Amino acid sequence: MRTVERRIVLGLYRSSPIRELLKGALDLGVTALDTAYNYQHFGSHRALAATAADLLPDFSISTKVGYFPGGHDLDPTRLRHAVRQSAQDLGRTPDTVLLHNPERSPGGLVDGCAALEQARQEGLCRAWGISTWDPQPLLGPLLDGTGAIPRPDVVMVRAGLTVPAAVLEAGERFAEHVRARRVWGMAPFGGDTSDPVWAKIDTSLFLAPGQQATAIQAVTAAAFAIPEVACLAVGTSNLDHLNEVSQASRLEADIATVRRYRDLLSRRATVGR
Repeated sequence: MRTVERRIVLGLYRSSPIRELLKGALDLGVTALDTAYNYQHFGSHRALAATAADLLPDFSISTKVGYFPGGHDLDPTRLRHAVRQSAQDLGRTPDTVLLHNPERSPGGLVDGCAALEQARQEGLCRAWGISTWDPQPLLGPLLDGTGAIPRPDVVMVRAGLTVPAAVLEAGERFAEHVRARRVWGMAPFGGDTSDPVWAKIDTSLFLAPGQQATAIQAVTAAAFAIPEVACLAVGTSNLDHLNEVSQASRLEADIATVRRYRDLLSRRATVGR
């Protein structure tokens, strides 16, 4: 039985912050946005404020820091500046700030996390965490004791049927080892809802019996369970698509099917080594 209310987060990686999209999201009950310091050529925060400053108080906003015009960098001074700049550009304090893909600079993980913890203590954000596309490079230092970090409020990892077994398992191990208070998911469609694969497989198998849903909704429901996450960031600029996936947060995945899928995925990965 589900104990945590699930929600869809509107991801802005591929989408410009169009006012109609944001207003439509609120009308659908989607009240969370996910963006990043570097999105829209480092202009996403300013664009949000310019487009819909009056709507932003109605959203919970998560953003990410770690990429700069010169590349990826987890230098604490640069991170703190990026957090301050994000709040200034948004015209409000972000609810959550995430360290963006620290696997790109794994040696900076400890200091980067400390910088975000300090930012939270200083009131520059309400919560902090880590967003990682592939946490495998981060596990070594954590497991051997050389990479101890403060306990994050959030860990965001890839979720759903497109995630490779090794990445999926590493994400779960990472979130467990750092004792993340909440786990969020992202990219449930691997970046492409139009991929023909979604029409070729019977995604309804992942739904608990007695439920009706589209293929996209079934994929979304599965992503909430692979791995188990409370929030799922979905990038779209199409309100019809957002409406479709937002309804999926009320669906229940078939736990037995999810377990069989995870077992098959792990066995196939082992054979391929």
